Amino acid sequence: MKSNVLSRYRVMAYITAVWLLVFTAAIIAKYGFATGDTMLISQIHGVLFIVYVVFAFDLGTKAKWPFGKLLWVLAAGCIPFASFFVEPKISREARPLIADASPATAKA
Repeated sequence: MKSNVLSRYRVMAYITAVWLLVFTAAIIAKYGFATGDTMLISQIHGVLFIVYVVFAFDLGTKAKWPFGKLLWVLAAGCIPFASFFVEPKISREARPLIADASPATAKA
């Protein structure tokens, strides 16, 4: 597995997590304090979440995760703060797969 697969997942996990927190704050402001609009924030988060799902699925396929683990990682993108805990764990598990897949040095 190439390292860019893990890097793409990590970046999108954090971006999606931050936008989910922004979206959650906007929902609280809208319904709790009757201020603001959530349309633009929800659309941005929706597009970012779709990209996150694609990258997480790509990583899960290449890491040969069972389907339940893939669903667990995808669900982390839906729960505020969950990605901040799930992403480091997934990265620790995926790093050895990148090291194992590195090409052997060519002998002259």
